[in-house]
Amino acid sequence: MTTEEMQAFFQEQGIRQELLAEAAAFRQKNPWQGKRTINTPRYPYFGKEILEAALAALLAGANLLLTGPKATGKNILAENLALLLGRPIWNVSFHIDVDASYLIGMDTFKGGEVCFRPGPVHECVTAGGICILDEINMARNEALAVLHSLLDHRRQVEVPGYEQLALHPAARFIATMNYGYGGTRELNEALLSRFVVLHMPVPGEAELISLLQYEFPALRADMARTLAALFLDLRQKYEAKEISGRALDLRGLLEALRLIRLGLTAGQALAMGLTGKCFDSQERALVEDIIALRLPADWGREHFFVG
Repeated sequence: MTTEEMQAFFQEQGIRQELLAEAAAFRQKNPWQGKRTINTPRYPYFGKEILEAALAALLAGANLLLTGPKATGKNILAENLALLLGRPIWNVSFHIDVDASYLIGMDTFKGGEVCFRPGPVHECVTAGGICILDEINMARNEALAVLHSLLDHRRQVEVPGYEQLALHPAARFIATMNYGYGGTRELNEALLSRFVVLHMPVPGEAELISLLQYEFPALRADMARTLAALFLDLRQKYEAKEISGRALDLRGLLEALRLIRLGLTAGQALAMGLTGKCFDSQERALVEDIIALRLPADWGREHFFVG
């Protein structure tokens, strides 16, 4: 998918024309001329209100925090926005060991001399990319403090012993976070105040069907509805805490469909894409039962696809 195709997709979703004109003006003012490749998202994000709100936030120069449960498309949305704005992505995946030197940079030896090796945030804000701060609530708050001056009105940060790092005018920050998972923590108010927040909705039947039909144009309409209903069944069990989030895997469902298209049965493909991710035997049996209520295990390609 190209930037022009993403612009057309946003138009098809009914995004306001003035926002799309602003996005086009942003691209014209900030043409990407660097070596880094502009990412092409695997899937489009379906959801007009969220697309409009997120795009408006980035065009306004705000830092955007996407929060919500698993399988709500946070990273997909971020990738869609980056392509529309014509900017490359720098992904920063947070964990407990991430520190300021990893984010901004550190001294290292090269050719027998001490030199500065920039971190991903340094590279991104210098080049004017989209910095995705993935699972930001997995990091220690003290590690994130170095970002405060980049994320507020100052738009710069001191690099000890080196230069003052200023934010490129086209650079943007998109943070994502799940909540309620082991290892996560609350964001402190100082950091949170530097973001505008979008709570990502759980995709409903219409959004799931749109995604399935976009990814698999030959998928039968009745089968798209069945698969969407299956995924919603799994989410209901997950929200009721009857199963873990392992089987609530939209990517796994899509991969299973690719396997079916190549000749595997529904039982084989869904075992690899969904049920096989449950390592507890009782949970795996429950997920198998949920799937069996919707799809016979011996169904093959002819039941799913036209032609």
